[in-house]
Amino acid sequence: MNKKLYVGNLLYEVTEDDLKTLFGAAGTVVSASIIRYQDTGRSKGFGFVEMDTEEAAQKAVDTLNGTDNKGRKLVVSEARPPKPRTDFNRE
Repeated sequence: MNKKLYVGNLLYEVTEDDLKTLFGAAGTVVSASIIRYQDTGRSKGFGFVEMDTEEAAQKAVDTLNGTDNKGRKLVVSEARPPKPRTDFNRE
């Protein structure tokens, strides 16, 4: 079963391919995505990586969390489910 990880404190220049390469050392990366602002397309500084197994995900957390990546200390943890959003524009 695939396991999704949160990756925070990324430089704005980091790409999905960079994440795949970085996390590939821990195991097989199923997908990698950088979260971006809708209007500008600029990175928000965090993303998600999906690993193919629970063991690979745990290895990625253990080996990458707190490590330096291009001058920034990565934050790597298990992704939490999104909180329900409230639509404030409704009348």
